[in-house]
Amino acid sequence: MVKIGNIELSEFPLLLAPMEDVSDPPFRFVCKQNGADMMYTEFISSEGLIRDARKSVKKLDIFDYERPIGIQFYGGNIDSMKEAAEIIEASNPDIIDINYGCPVKGVACNGAGAGLLQDVDKMVRITQEVVKSTKLPVTVKTRLGWDDSTKNIVEVAERLQDIGIQALTVHGRTRKQMYKGPADWTLIGAIKNNPRMKIPIFGNGDVVSPEFAIEMKNKHGVDGVMIGRAAIGYPWIFREIKHFMATGMHREKPTIDERVDTALAHLRKSLEWKGEKTGIVEMRSHYSNYFKGLPNFKETRMKLVTSFSLDEIIALLEQVRINYLGVMVAQSGIVFQNDHYLSK
Repeated sequence: MVKIGNIELSEFPLLLAPMEDVSDPPFRFVCKQNGADMMYTEFISSEGLIRDARKSVKKLDIFDYERPIGIQFYGGNIDSMKEAAEIIEASNPDIIDINYGCPVKGVACNGAGAGLLQDVDKMVRITQEVVKSTKLPVTVKTRLGWDDSTKNIVEVAERLQDIGIQALTVHGRTRKQMYKGPADWTLIGAIKNNPRMKIPIFGNGDVVSPEFAIEMKNKHGVDGVMIGRAAIGYPWIFREIKHFMATGMHREKPTIDERVDTALAHLRKSLEWKGEKTGIVEMRSHYSNYFKGLPNFKETRMKLVTSFSLDEIIALLEQVRINYLGVMVAQSGIVFQNDHYLSK
């Protein structure tokens, strides 16, 4: 059993990564339904929170069915981070997570996110003040370093543990790499196998299959994995990893019914949380991923991403359910047969 503070997770928990413009409540709902053990919100600007910016405050919305859930935030000003942590605590999450991993220029080059990997002393000071300002467990997500010459994550992990964080997630790339090239889990394993480290260590980067997740567990001893891009349009990855861990066998791929039902559930949650107009528009980015690999899907996709009529969108999705039974998807090596996907 993995514990973060007093929060008990499974023996090898699967975490949903915080992803900007992706990990909102509707997306988190479908991931939770499919086996995510713990989830994080999109990251929130500390400055936005203390200024009461509408978009930042909206990201504080969490629901009981999501628990345990962490609210992630970022910033480079110590006082702002302390104040924002108090605002976050009032929203009653289970965990507060600090982002020291975002590589985007507008964040990292303004002294926040992965930018603080260039000033570890300041990173430690910010973290210490956040830990002192809240009764909630504080966790951190970061990267291996700023670039290949500054892969100081083993030292960073020790220092962050020493000032009170309760868990650490490490993305196996530097800031300079952004999301390019394979993730390097060697240093993640070095942190986990460092005898000084007592807190849970989670690995992140390239977790795209059950085999990879199990390999990282066995090879590097990580306490769990965090899944990001592989869950976009494919929330079933959580249940597939769990099934493989329990049985050593692959679970059947989602049926066309499951794909349509999940897209519909995601859409309905989007409407509930964002309102009809915004919910319809912001759902458009997900259809391609939910139905990736379907042949001759372009025309339907174009209708889905241009329609403002909820009735039309629902009708289009229901037509997908009908149209793609018995269709072979050669691109993905998967066959529809009697409403089940069967690996070739």
